[in-house]
Amino acid sequence: MSNEEIVDSPTGWVAKHVQQYIESDGAQGHQYHGAPALLLTTRGRKSGLLRRTALYYGQDGDDYLVVGSQGGADAHPLWYLNLDADPNVQVQVEADRFDATARTATPEEKARLWPIMVKVFKTYDSYQKKTSRDIPVVILTRKG
Repeated sequence: MSNEEIVDSPTGWVAKHVQQYIESDGAQGHQYHGAPALLLTTRGRKSGLLRRTALYYGQDGDDYLVVGSQGGADAHPLWYLNLDADPNVQVQVEADRFDATARTATPEEKARLWPIMVKVFKTYDSYQKKTSRDIPVVILTRKG
């Protein structure tokens, strides 16, 4: 990804969180309501624009993990649909910015990774119970 303009989440509180994170290199916003957060930038599958949001994360070795929960809604979040269409993403964890490849965990991987993410944010379990949709765990692997 280049120096293109990045469009932040249209959700007001998320956009505010993202701006605080960027302006402080993650000093403000990395810990968000008691859980670690990163910034994820995807390319819009329809618009082609770069789109950025903040997400809670966990770790599995050198990989970062995020969950496409959308509060237990029956539809996947737009950021997930975007990275499913184009797995080349940008990630920021505190001041560390890097390119990564995103992929959905296999069912076997999810069985191992889901408990890691529930430790990060306990509410993921209740979100999964709210929907018949299989909430995906996404693995972000640093490039290079």
